[in-house]
Amino acid sequence: MRCVIARFPFDLVKHEVQESMKGIKPEPITGESVIIGRRHYPVKQVGEVITRQDRRDFTAAEVTRALTRLGFTCNKAPAVAAADAVAALTPLQAASAMLGAPAAHPA
Repeated sequence: MRCVIARFPFDLVKHEVQESMKGIKPEPITGESVIIGRRHYPVKQVGEVITRQDRRDFTAAEVTRALTRLGFTCNKAPAVAAADAVAALTPLQAASAMLGAPAAHPA
C-alpha cells in the first residue's frame, strides 16, 4: 500500500512491517500505540523503524493512519485522569498516594 509519511511516499506491506519490528523491544507507551504480533508498540517507534526517519519528522496520526489501512489495531493515547487526580492533591497527599499509603487528611 502506498502512503505518505512526512511528505515522503512509502510502499508498505503488512508482513514487511511485521518483519521490521521482529526483535525490537517495545518502548514504554505514553501516547498512541499499535499492536504488531502480540506486542504493543508506540506508534512513533514503529514509524521511526519503518521509515528510517527521525520521530520529529512525522506525526503519530500519519503513522496511525497508514498502519490502520494495513490492518493493524491502533489504540488512542492512555487516559490522563490519574494524573489529573494527583494534580488536585497537596504535595503530601500526592507523595502518600505514590507510596501506596493512605492519603493524609488536611487539618
